[in-house]
Amino acid sequence: MRVLFIHPFGSNWLEGRKDMILLSNRSAPIGILSIAAFLIKKGVEVEVLNCTGPVKLTGMEETISRVRAFSPEMIGFTTTTSSFPDAYRQAEEIKRLFPDIRIVFGGVHVSALREGILESFPAIDYLITGEGEKAMSELAAGVAPDKIQGLLYRNGSGIQSTGFRTDLCELDDIPFPAYHKLDGFPEAYHPPLFNYPKAPCSTIISSRGCPYQCSYCDRSVYRRSFRYNSAGYLYEHMAYLKKEFRVRHIFFYDDLFTFNRKRIEELCGMLQKKPLGMTFNCAVRVGHADNDLLQMLKTAGAWMVSLGIESGDPEMLSRHKSNVDLEEMKKTVKLIQKNGIRAKGLFMMGLPGETEETIKRTTKFITELELDDLNMTKFTPFPGAPVYKTIHEEGVFNEDWELMNCMNFVFVPKGIESKERLEELYKQFVKGFYTSTNWVRKFGPLMFKSPDSTFRMIKNLPSFLKIKNDFRPAGKT
Repeated sequence: MRVLFIHPFGSNWLEGRKDMILLSNRSAPIGILSIAAFLIKKGVEVEVLNCTGPVKLTGMEETISRVRAFSPEMIGFTTTTSSFPDAYRQAEEIKRLFPDIRIVFGGVHVSALREGILESFPAIDYLITGEGEKAMSELAAGVAPDKIQGLLYRNGSGIQSTGFRTDLCELDDIPFPAYHKLDGFPEAYHPPLFNYPKAPCSTIISSRGCPYQCSYCDRSVYRRSFRYNSAGYLYEHMAYLKKEFRVRHIFFYDDLFTFNRKRIEELCGMLQKKPLGMTFNCAVRVGHADNDLLQMLKTAGAWMVSLGIESGDPEMLSRHKSNVDLEEMKKTVKLIQKNGIRAKGLFMMGLPGETEETIKRTTKFITELELDDLNMTKFTPFPGAPVYKTIHEEGVFNEDWELMNCMNFVFVPKGIESKERLEELYKQFVKGFYTSTNWVRKFGPLMFKSPDSTFRMIKNLPSFLKIKNDFRPAGKT
């Protein structure tokens, strides 16, 4: 069996603007690489196409060329909400030219919408909902669809569902992601500027699921389960990336990296006893980050720690996020910095209930935190999130899937007069942070601490200046 995996591009910088996201951030598609590695271990012949542009702009030539050269019997797409339309354009054209190829879709978007996807998009043969490794390998092995958990498929004129998969993977049994199947890895994969000290960089996801349920978070794939790799597996994963690809910095993209303290203590102990000469970033949650833990992380190589804060308004937090206290958050940020680790805050603008006053409180709170870096996303009501069910009661929602990428405002809460005003508030906020005394005094030394970022910035300066211009107030040039 030959299986081609396609990771669609499906991302826009801003509506109506040229997409420049690859200049500032391009990560390896870990989910699809994990499934690819699982199938390779089972003896399946696998190739991976990671698209470098949306086919509606760049055309289908690259995709069709890879399909024709590899002659796959099955093609698997993984999709988010914003990448689904781009993926489906490719699927339609593949079906038209190669009607015998079976088309499989997986990922968070189809896991949330399930039967509705097959009803509306006839070029898709199967949906894999939830965890994908076992279901995809069983399909590739020729197991009857009705015997595969977590599968939706057409049965005559109807749609058949086999329910949710209960036979989940032991994460330590899954091979390391098939990074070697990515063209240009790791040099072609750039993390956010000034978020790392040395390149090349790579990504590791060391857990699946989350026991919390924030209003804006889609948990359709792993639901309420929470599993994680052992410390030994993580150490060997890092060592593999260092040996095979010369990777020098790791981004752990886990919501709850430090949730299991024993695991982190063991990993830090291994990294101290047998250093790999690597640094890493991770996320911590308030309540799971004390001084002893942060000292361990620093000694093991932690360079930056992220905290999901979302808002500086207490009422907004109590409504949308589980178990977060603003005063405790301030203490945690100071403790991170005291231990010589950079602190990055993750925020979200435009949640239901947002007003100009709540944005002002968030801005004031961020000023008090004196963060080392920040990411402010634009709230997007994804189909599998709890808030999606009542979103039309909370404001105006333009459900354009291609724009639902956290970089466009598709929802305007009742407390904000218009989308244009929300955009203006966002621009003011971002510009305010990156022109603040706090940021300016830290930026100079940072250029020496992250020389690869400085080189990338200078090399692509005209493009970054265009991005900077997006944050100028309306009517100014």
